[in-house]
Order: sequence, then structure tokens, then C-alpha cells
Amino acid sequence: MVESLILSFGALAMQGADTPALPASPDKTLVQYIAEGGEIGYIIIGLSFTAVVFIIAALVRLRRSRLAPEEYVSALDRMLRAGSIEQAITYCSSPEHESFLTRVMGTALLRCSRSPFGLLELRTALEEAGQQEVARLHRSTDAIGLIASVTPMLGLLGTVVGMVGAFDTLSVSEGVAKPDQLAGSISVALITTVLGLVVAIPCTAVYSYLRNRVDSLVAEVGDLIEELASHVEQGAGTPAKQAASHAPRKPARKPQPQGTRDG
Repeated sequence: MVESLILSFGALAMQGADTPALPASPDKTLVQYIAEGGEIGYIIIGLSFTAVVFIIAALVRLRRSRLAPEEYVSALDRMLRAGSIEQAITYCSSPEHESFLTRVMGTALLRCSRSPFGLLELRTALEEAGQQEVARLHRSTDAIGLIASVTPMLGLLGTVVGMVGAFDTLSVSEGVAKPDQLAGSISVALITTVLGLVVAIPCTAVYSYLRNRVDSLVAEVGDLIEELASHVEQGAGTPAKQAASHAPRKPARKPQPQGTRDG
């Protein structure tokens, strides 16, 4: 069986060597090459368009002006300098002010307002809220990484399907199969592999770029959040004063009556 397949491939190569120029091959368009990949090729192409949509959405979302708009930074800076914590929480909770910055600051300030420790745990609240938002940004790029991982495997699946078809052709043919009988299966085997790699390579590169961009932008916004948090801490006083304000007060001592004495 294997020897017959090798002989058929050799005959196909000899036919290409005997014919100096094939008139049909240069006339093939990209769509025709994709069509030769069969159903698996169409799936890979569909995933490529899906990846383009996710990439454009990620590039639009991962911008400094979207994560921390300047007007939001200025508004929060003014409120926190004035000590208007409740106003800042209301501002961050508004749907029209939704952003990475407002979600982190709003979540942290709201947690501190409900906690018995107050602003003492502001740093911890900011850190936990920031980790959740960073994970959210990373999840928005996971679809691109998934496509980059799946498309080469789909190409390999097309290769296996094409080789199975070639062996099936040899099994039903008498003797050595003709090259034109194997051409369809061989084209599926090769074209799907090419399509899978053509989609996977750029998706992998873009996925790595977007992950690095998330880390870079988060570091920049983190500096802004650090500055805003310092305004809150300065307005609230030192940690020792905060602890003293939250410490339980001792009851005042009652004055002793002066009218009676023993003896």
C-alpha cells in the first residue's frame, strides 16, 4: 500500500517534470485554493475572520484613554483632595463613568466605607480590586490565543483527512492509482496545513503583543491610582490617628460625692 502511494507520488512528480508549464495552475485564485481545503479549510478561514474581530476590539479597548480617561482622573483627584469620599464612590458607580480606573477606585472605596477598619485597608482593597480588573483584561484576549492554538491542530486534522482519502483511493484502485485520483486528497492535506499556519502565526504574535500591552497600561494606570490613594490617606490623617478614631472609648469616670466621709 505504501509502495503504491510512493509510486503514485513519483508519477505525479514525473508528470509535472514532463510538462514545463501548467496552464490551469497560474489561473487559480486564492478562493479556489481555499476551496480545495474542503470543510476544514472553511472552518479555518471562519476562525481567521473571528480573530480579526477580536483583535480590533482588543486594540480599541486597550488604550490609555479608555482605561483611565483624563476627565475621570481630574474629577476623582478633585473629590479626593477635598475629602469627598461618598461623592467619589457615587461618581465611580455611575454607568456613564465606567472604566478600569473607576472600577478599581470605586470598589476599593466602597469596601472601605463598609468596613469597620475604614481607610486602614485602602491599600489592600485597591490591590485586590486591581487584580480582578487585570484578570478581566487578560480574559478579553484569551479568544485570540485560543484561535492561535486551535488553527494548527485543524490544519493537522485536514492533513490526516487528506492522507486517509489518498489511502482510500489506493485501496479501491487496481494497481497504481493515477495522479489525478490522488490530487484532491493531497491538496486537502497540504492546503489545510498551510491555512492553519497562516492564521496561527499572526494570531500568536498579536496575542503576545496584547498581553504585554495590558501589563504596560496597567502599570501606568497603577501609578495614577497610587497618587489618588495618597490623597485619600492624607485627607484621612495618619494610620495612628485612624486607629485612635476607631478604638473604643473608655467611659467617663463619675465624680465622687464630697458630702460624706468615713468616720
